[in-house]
Formats: sequence, C-alpha cells, structure tokens
Amino acid sequence: MSGVSSRTLRHYGEIGLLPPAGVGGNGYRFYEQEDLLRLQQILLLRELDLGLSEIGEILDQQRDRIQALRGHHERLLREQGRLAQVAHTVARTIDELESKKGLPDMTRINRPENLFEGFDPTQYDDEARARWPQQWEQSKQFTDTLSAQDTERMQREQTSAMIRMAELMTAGTDVGDAAVQAEVDAAYQAICQMWTPNAAAFKSLGQMYVDDPRFTATYDKIAPGLAEYYRDAMAAYADTRLS
Repeated sequence: MSGVSSRTLRHYGEIGLLPPAGVGGNGYRFYEQEDLLRLQQILLLRELDLGLSEIGEILDQQRDRIQALRGHHERLLREQGRLAQVAHTVARTIDELESKKGLPDMTRINRPENLFEGFDPTQYDDEARARWPQQWEQSKQFTDTLSAQDTERMQREQTSAMIRMAELMTAGTDVGDAAVQAEVDAAYQAICQMWTPNAAAFKSLGQMYVDDPRFTATYDKIAPGLAEYYRDAMAAYADTRLS
C-alpha cells in the first residue's frame, strides 16, 4: 500500500522505529491501522529530509497525532511553495535561453539574480556548523538580526557584485587591478560583518569557490571561469592587504 519495501520495513522494525503489531508463524509481519498511521508520518518526515533517529524521537515525543499531522502539513505546504518558486525559476531560465538560441549573446541572462529565486540559502547550515563551528556561530549571531528584507537586499547586492566581477573578467582585467581589488575589498568587508578571516582563511575561502562544485556552479552560472577569477583576486587581496 505504501510502496515501502519489505526490507525497509524490516529495518524500521529492527531499529524500533516501526515494530510490527505481530509476527505470524510463517514469519510474516502484520501491521494494524496505528502502524499505518505511524508509517505515514515516517514517510512525511523523510520527505522533509529528517534522519531516522530524529524521526523516532519526534514520533515518540508527540502526544496528539492530529496536531502533529497539522504541523507536518504546514511544513509540506511551505516546501511546496518553495519548490514551486524553484520550478518557476528554472522554467523562466529555459524560456530565456531558448528565446536566444542561435544569437551571439545567447548565454547572456538579462537579470542573473533571477537564477536563484526560491533556492534555500540555509540548506548547508548543518555542514557549515560541523566544518567551521566558531565562524558559523559568529555568522549566525549576525544573520539572526536580519529581517527578510535585509536578507533579500544583501542577496541582490551580492549578485550585482558578481555581475560586476564577471564584466571585469570578460574585459580581461588583471586580478590585481584597482577596480577588481575594490570589489574584493567590498566582499571582504561584508564577510567581516559575520566573521573576520585572516590572509590564510580568506585565501582558503577563495579556493573553496573552485574546489567545491556547488560554489563553482553558483559563480559560473554568472560567467564561466568566475569562481577561479574570484579565487585569484582574493589571493591577491590577501597577499597585499591582509598579510
């Protein structure tokens, strides 16, 4: 009925997440209505990207199933709205690229900031907290003070800065040029609102833009090679201004 394999159900039973109501003499596991309702909640929470241990804690602590389901339903509706926005963003990008197919500037996006509407900027919070706990905590203290309007404004400013850097790169401007370094200085000052990187840390941040494909894809959506251009410009800034 649920589409869940018997192997998965067996695993859920072994870890105590969904023990069967009973086991027949032939080894078949039997489930009653309460078990089906619990399985539905497990699948709902899995859709929200929660781990099995976390799901077990949530289900064991809940007292009112209807109230819990209402909470899950609200979260799913919020996620549905976000994914609808992401789907709209991708569809708009397809339409714009198709309308320019065969033209000399076919890869030029009129408003590159539109590429990222609907994407969740907090999706890597857990990873960042694990890799850089001190910097993450400092950043969190700053971002917690921001309103939704503040966050949107900062995202627009960052995208505009990326576009300006892409234009400098396309023009063949050396990374040590004053105009490029002014852009990097603005980026450094923005980072310093959250945490203050020294020369080595700032260089490592630039290197991560190239080494981590997720960062590279974000920058190279603006212009191919932009991640490497940022890395080199940040290294030059670190050598001349932070060392």
